[in-house]
Amino acid sequence: MDLKLARTDLHTKPKKVDLSKIESTVEKEKSVIFYFDRENSHKDLLALQDHFEAQGKSFYMSEVKYGLADNDYMYQVHIMN
Repeated sequence: MDLKLARTDLHTKPKKVDLSKIESTVEKEKSVIFYFDRENSHKDLLALQDHFEAQGKSFYMSEVKYGLADNDYMYQVHIMN
């Protein structure tokens, strides 16, 4: 599963990260916050939630609005051991 990290510039394409990279980051830290781009499907983010909750980790996801337009948002994901 590849997910797109949140953009740091509006005119660039989002960088991709795979599930193994996310898992290794979560294993190193007790609490991790990721920001994912709006181009990710909600279905993929729910699959990510199911994956980490099956491992016994806490998973919180929310939308973060950063502008007035409807498409000015990103997903904030907080994963804790």
